[in-house]
Amino acid sequence: MVEVLKVVSGHGGELVLRTDGAAFEVIENGVFLMDTRNGESERLLATGAADRLGSGARMLIGGLGVGFSLRAALDHGGVGEVVVLEREPAVIEWNRTGPLRAVHGAALADPRVRVVEADLLRWLDITEETFDALCLDIDNGPEWTVTEGNAQLYAESGLDRLIRLLRPGGVLAVWSAGAAPEFTERLRGRFASVEVVPVPVPRGEPDVLWFAR
Repeated sequence: MVEVLKVVSGHGGELVLRTDGAAFEVIENGVFLMDTRNGESERLLATGAADRLGSGARMLIGGLGVGFSLRAALDHGGVGEVVVLEREPAVIEWNRTGPLRAVHGAALADPRVRVVEADLLRWLDITEETFDALCLDIDNGPEWTVTEGNAQLYAESGLDRLIRLLRPGGVLAVWSAGAAPEFTERLRGRFASVEVVPVPVPRGEPDVLWFAR
């Protein structure tokens, strides 16, 4: 049985938090964004990046979602600090004090975490911060963006902007609900090492993760 818990106006339009049985779901303008049913690939986004780095890594997570990636990062022994970038204040609140808090054990209260309420593309133009890992999950994939303007993030110019934030030896990790061969080739034109990792899901095509160093 589906029950609507919250309906708010967000930067991207109407945001809905609802339950379907035991699972939470977040919907934007009628388009499914995320739920709490599985989360394996979202967790691997953070742990896979951390596995490729040394201890004390400073990580940026683009897109808070339901907190799966953040929880995995905090539970990884190699991560020292996490900056979470999320543009929707409602998503932050649902995770900080709302129903999603229990999903990740109040991860936002961890002293190693700093939450920045901002649009990633705009923030890239003004920040001077650098990171050992950038873990991006703000869209359904490079070829299926939630916001139309986000497509530029996965283009050549967008990758160049991301590279500016990476420290030497750093890792760019990207989540997608499906394959994107052209994005893979763009990564290979800019990074020394690019790994493409499919992650099986209960239904449909595998999720896909990229780890580029």
